[in-house]
Amino acid sequence: MSRKPVPASARTAPDAALLAELRPGQSVELLKALHILTREGKLNQDSRRKLKQVYHLFQFMEPLLQTLSQDGHAPTLADHGAGKSYLGFILYDLYFKALGRGHIYGIEWRAELVEKSRQLAQELGFDRMSFLNLSVADSADAAELPERIDMVTALHACDTATDDAIAFGLQKRARAMVLVPCCQAEVAACLRQGKALQLARTPLAELWRHPLHTREMGSQITNVLRCLHLEASGYQVTVTELVGWEHSMKNELIIAQYTGQKKRSAQERLRAILQEFGLEQALGARFGLAPVGLQEPPPL
Repeated sequence: MSRKPVPASARTAPDAALLAELRPGQSVELLKALHILTREGKLNQDSRRKLKQVYHLFQFMEPLLQTLSQDGHAPTLADHGAGKSYLGFILYDLYFKALGRGHIYGIEWRAELVEKSRQLAQELGFDRMSFLNLSVADSADAAELPERIDMVTALHACDTATDDAIAFGLQKRARAMVLVPCCQAEVAACLRQGKALQLARTPLAELWRHPLHTREMGSQITNVLRCLHLEASGYQVTVTELVGWEHSMKNELIIAQYTGQKKRSAQERLRAILQEFGLEQALGARFGLAPVGLQEPPPL
């Protein structure tokens, strides 16, 4: 007995197990366009891990976006180091599309990725997405961006790009920032330069005497300084894991919500840490110890 041929639409349709992994309302066609799903509607292990990270991040972001959307407000979001804009496209698909207002700006320095994102947004009809071919550091003064940005995201922005995203958020008076730092080398380089002097001065320098510990210590100090800088600038800061460590070693998630309550103790501790590690001259201005005179945003 011969079997009837399976229609092409059935061969490429995602199965029930896959659909159970997707968020309600998630566009399967978008995930195929982003190459998260194969043309046959399958999800490999690497794509599953990537999708899990974005979905988990969305769980933290959705309540913030809902607050930013109150009273008919059209929220604006800037995604720094956007890359292929996985995060921006999925945020638009899951939240902004149904909301019917608001705008997402993807900021990426690689021109070919910016052009591909523009083409995909046009194909999908995601007309409230814009993509700028800029570095994070140069984006704050870009004419294409509005004066105010409600939310700033930076997912795995390398080295000092996370600091540039924070500076951007402060200049744009962001009401929320969601940051997942990546590789960090600047503080580690400073620690290496003064290692001999620090070893003679304090036994705490043993914490970064070995090169591996220098790198890890530099990363830890950098994120602590970022959190203190945000608290000193009027943000309430939460630090947690993005996903399980088995999925990514760059797993620290920093969520900052503007309250307007600037913590003087945070600024004092920030300065003390910079002084203790011999970093004040090199990094003091980076972490807000120079006056900036920025207008304050309204709290969430």
